[in-house]
Amino acid sequence: MARRGVLAAGCHDPPNCGNRCRFFCVLTVLYPFLFKSLSRLPLPVLHALGWLLGWLGFLLSSRYRRKLYVHAEQAGFGRTVARASVAEAGKMVTEMPRLWLGDPVHLEWDGRELIEQAIAEGNGVLFLTPHLGCFEVTAQLVAQEFGDRMPVTVLYRPARQPWLRDIMERARNRPGLATAPTTLAGVKQLIKALKLRQGVGLLPDQVPPEGQGVWAPFFGRDAYTMTLSARLALTGGARVLLIWGERLSWGRGYCVHLRPFRPSTAGQLSADPVAAAGEINEAMESLVRECPAQYLWSYDRYKAPAGLSHSARLEAERAQGA
Repeated sequence: MARRGVLAAGCHDPPNCGNRCRFFCVLTVLYPFLFKSLSRLPLPVLHALGWLLGWLGFLLSSRYRRKLYVHAEQAGFGRTVARASVAEAGKMVTEMPRLWLGDPVHLEWDGRELIEQAIAEGNGVLFLTPHLGCFEVTAQLVAQEFGDRMPVTVLYRPARQPWLRDIMERARNRPGLATAPTTLAGVKQLIKALKLRQGVGLLPDQVPPEGQGVWAPFFGRDAYTMTLSARLALTGGARVLLIWGERLSWGRGYCVHLRPFRPSTAGQLSADPVAAAGEINEAMESLVRECPAQYLWSYDRYKAPAGLSHSARLEAERAQGA
């Protein structure tokens, strides 16, 4: 009976379930247990495990190594920075259970007065962060400190695995913090939040689907860049702040850094989508330069967007030198 229950949790047809399917059914049950177990470990231990995981992935995958080196060198940082980012990428994975389900970790501020000023002036705030450091803690700390005065809504892409999707939704929906999916309804939710003078957070270096972005330079190479961040920045006089979560050494916690956004076009973001995307990319570059070893260089920032036809995809990849 126990076995049938396990299979039923991950399979729609247990009697006809093959061996491979049974294996993944069992994993579906084990993963949440493992996730909750890891959430109880101290952060230094989780970061040590992340160091091992990161280097294991680096050593076992030549494709991963090549992508890491190509992207870091494209940005002018070289292989030393690329190798330093290997452990940080692993830590990003192993710290998630603690951040979502475990006890609070040490968090400190750099620039919180920028949020205080925006609230005092009655502005909504658009928080922009790249795939740098621990972006999970940025929304958590803002919600923790300012959620009673300025609730925050973050854009997220739901996980494909049902067990992980459930954990993500429970963990990210906390007092002062709400989530919006990457759908039209989610975009409307973000616009509404800004009009209510609340906070909104997203990663503008996330590659959007075809038709929802423009080609704009990112570290000297054109990358398909979302137009949503610029649209939101021009909504209702929102204040735009750059934010990123630095992962402190030896598992000591995190420091959330805030920076003002200073567009190069006459002090305000350009109304032209391509120019605006380029300005936001420049802002993301400035954050990455603060700590390039914690940028996720393995992220396929220069890929052709989903939804592009095969011929158009090949043409775009040739144009980008992929």
